[in-house]
Amino acid sequence: MELHQQDPDIAAYLAASEAVDHEHARVRAVADRLARAHPDAYSYAEAAFAYVRDEVPHSMDTGDPRVTWRASDVLEHRTGICYAKSIAYTALLRARGIPAALCYQRLTEDDGSDPVVHGLVAVLLPGESAWARQDVRGNRPGLDSRFSVGEERLVWTVRPELGEVDYPGLYAAPHATVLDTLRAAPDGPYLWRTLPAEL
Repeated sequence: MELHQQDPDIAAYLAASEAVDHEHARVRAVADRLARAHPDAYSYAEAAFAYVRDEVPHSMDTGDPRVTWRASDVLEHRTGICYAKSIAYTALLRARGIPAALCYQRLTEDDGSDPVVHGLVAVLLPGESAWARQDVRGNRPGLDSRFSVGEERLVWTVRPELGEVDYPGLYAAPHATVLDTLRAAPDGPYLWRTLPAEL
């Protein structure tokens, strides 16, 4: 699948924002700690991926009712759904000068019902000509995502026959539909009931 930058300026994918607040001290502290052990861009990107995937549990897996959407809050509280975890990973990449974009899938149940938008991150590593999508959702029995810049190792491969979609857009900031959903949710149960079905 060909991915498309929503902003042609690569600098947009290094910028800080209210959600991707990579200039925040908490984000910087995690980034600095990871970078000391993983100084080159590839190993840092892989280590940051593993950190967000494994050290920030998916709130639906744990039943954590807190809703996070700023990268600094995700890392402080160590909880979030896929959108929030993707924002945190994007911030950690940008904190080390690695271009990162937010991107999305539309997934369904096995019978094509209950569509929902799923959040991913795309990274552009030095020396690479193509963006590589990553899924930091978090593994559990039956779900297995891995960091990869070659063959994708996402949690889910879309099934077009069920109406599932890989959205090609690469966004510098969280899609408005996603961010509005996160910000409107007073708690996890409300959020889980109001997840967007499409972008």
